[in-house]
Amino acid sequence: MSQASRPFVRSRHDRMIAGVVGGIARRFGWNPTLLRAIYVIVSIASVAFPGILVYLILWLLMPEEGSA
Repeated sequence: MSQASRPFVRSRHDRMIAGVVGGIARRFGWNPTLLRAIYVIVSIASVAFPGILVYLILWLLMPEEGSA
């Protein structure tokens, strides 16, 4: 399946909290563990608040895999 036809959905299988980062990693074909590490480093570097806010917004907006 091409990347353009994959929807943005939260992963049911590759999740730590809500599956947001796992879903983004699957959408682009990236390593979810590496993407999580990058996300945490960027969030800490930006004093965590923007990273947490973005994660919560994506959690609310992205449908869960299988329900989209």
